[in-house]
Amino acid sequence: MGNIVAICISEKKGTRKNAVRTALVREDHGLENDAHAGFQHRQVSLLALEKIEAFRKRGALVTHGDFGENFVVSGIDLASLPVGSRLSSGEMLLEITQIGKECHSHCAIYHSMGECIMPAQGVFARVLRGGEVRVGDSMRVCGRPSGE
Repeated sequence: MGNIVAICISEKKGTRKNAVRTALVREDHGLENDAHAGFQHRQVSLLALEKIEAFRKRGALVTHGDFGENFVVSGIDLASLPVGSRLSSGEMLLEITQIGKECHSHCAIYHSMGECIMPAQGVFARVLRGGEVRVGDSMRVCGRPSGE
């Protein structure tokens, strides 16, 4: 079991996300008022707090939302979960659709550190069931792909 440490949204693509205390997550869409929400397989992005903290220890000056993540989650090694795994928090139900992403044009974090953790550690999901989420809410893995 993990916890939601931060919820982040942005009005425009290509900008860092700003932390909010609560968010409405809409089924088959993503976070309301987030530029990356929509009807695709990457409706929501997640990043493990422990990966961010390890990156900070190497000298990165980053805060929640700098990687473009919607949820910062503690206590779950998100990138180790297979595609098809399900995560829940309250009424919200997510299904992991992608682990990592290709970084075509390196971000400011990459230019200052020589790397960025989002391409390897970022997890993307689609929203199977929406709901309101708050910082501090618990999150748990509630299903894995069949055969796992």
